[in-house]
Amino acid sequence: MSFISMEYVLLFVLTFLVFYLSPQRFRKPCLLLASCIFIGYYHWMFLVAALAVALFTYGAGIAISRALQGRHYSLVFWSAVTVLVFTWLGARYAAEWTGDHSLIFPLGMSFYTFQALSYLTDVYWEEQRAERNVVDFLLYMLLFMKFLSGPIERSGSLLPQLKTLKPASYEDMTYGVKLIIVGLIMKIVLSDSISPYIDNVFNHYQSASGLQLLMACLLYPIDMYGDFGGYTNIAIGCAAMFGLRLSPNFNRPFISTSTADFWRRWHISLSSWVRDYLYLPLAGTFRQWGRWGISLSLLITFVVLGIWHGAGWNFVVYGLIQGLVIIFEQNTSTLRKTVRERVGNGIATTYSIIRTYIIFALSLVFFKCPSLSAAWYFISHISLQAHDSWKEMNLGMQDHTAIVAGVAFVLVMVYEFFTDRRDLFQMLAKRPTWQRWAVYYMLVVALFIYGKYGEDTFIYLQF
Repeated sequence: MSFISMEYVLLFVLTFLVFYLSPQRFRKPCLLLASCIFIGYYHWMFLVAALAVALFTYGAGIAISRALQGRHYSLVFWSAVTVLVFTWLGARYAAEWTGDHSLIFPLGMSFYTFQALSYLTDVYWEEQRAERNVVDFLLYMLLFMKFLSGPIERSGSLLPQLKTLKPASYEDMTYGVKLIIVGLIMKIVLSDSISPYIDNVFNHYQSASGLQLLMACLLYPIDMYGDFGGYTNIAIGCAAMFGLRLSPNFNRPFISTSTADFWRRWHISLSSWVRDYLYLPLAGTFRQWGRWGISLSLLITFVVLGIWHGAGWNFVVYGLIQGLVIIFEQNTSTLRKTVRERVGNGIATTYSIIRTYIIFALSLVFFKCPSLSAAWYFISHISLQAHDSWKEMNLGMQDHTAIVAGVAFVLVMVYEFFTDRRDLFQMLAKRPTWQRWAVYYMLVVALFIYGKYGEDTFIYLQF
């Protein structure tokens, strides 16, 4: 049940109506039932798996809380963590290990397992009290807006909202609708316009020209951002209509001046998770090794991040690239500061943004290709050479499609530029009614005319 399917629209509308027409005591069961329907729609075993992990985490949190004053509280915590990690690993890589590709990895499992691990860790660190209300906890784990691909919510942020579950204000509802529209533009106008052509190059990389490989490499980050960023905006917008505020997942990633800065802006809920629950504990463990300890902690963190995305050495290399580049940036900060002072801030910033984007684009080749050998072939054959003409730059897209995708990308960048400085929605709300509704109508009409319908999958559903 994808966000852009009629089934989801029907479920969302019915849930919204029942939620606001029912007494307060029925609102949590309404959201929980909708979440179970949403998860079980894909496959009933997905719901069983999600409920099993959620209920295990609920019980483990209480057990850890009770054991905190005892001698073996660490054993209880690490036992629960081990069960969750090996359950996830078993489900994630069962097909690869057994050779039976009929085995299906439960959708959303990586995200709700990470959420479960953060909850148990917070209880263990005594930063979060163990939740005793099972309905509240199940909602925290299974809430359908963020179930498939996040954001990965911290218990201290989402659980208090679910306990009170205040109805959304008019401002929250309109804000949610606007975010959904922005997300749809990013997904079905931008990403879905270019993704078939990028996929075609990656699927037939051995017959593609060097120029086509180059363009597919450079466009894939935009494709991924439109897809995943669009999903996130839709998720946050849907939650806002029920009075819930989910965590932001992106913050203008394409203006990053370093890879470290990029990961503070890209997939924020995941990068902050690995920072708080993996990198910082590792850095504390290896602190006696000084700079080498920090470097080792970074490498381990990003290798784990790569493995989280999939089995195969290509994902390990993807993570290694990120870690090695950040280590290089840390150890050359003085040199880069000197260069910036000599060439000027404007030139240095522009160069840094372009360099960061290209490094990320090249690393995504390992993310996108099915194997390490395929990724090496892809990168080694990138060039400016075409088979026939420079028209191969469009990857086979019609001029109309390329223009629509280009305009959508520019609009998204402009929207982010103004939103970063002030609330664009509030600015629009202050304009005369005819101006506001003219903008709304134009956006909706653009969605109907230029949207690519029928592509109801999202890139991050595979994780």
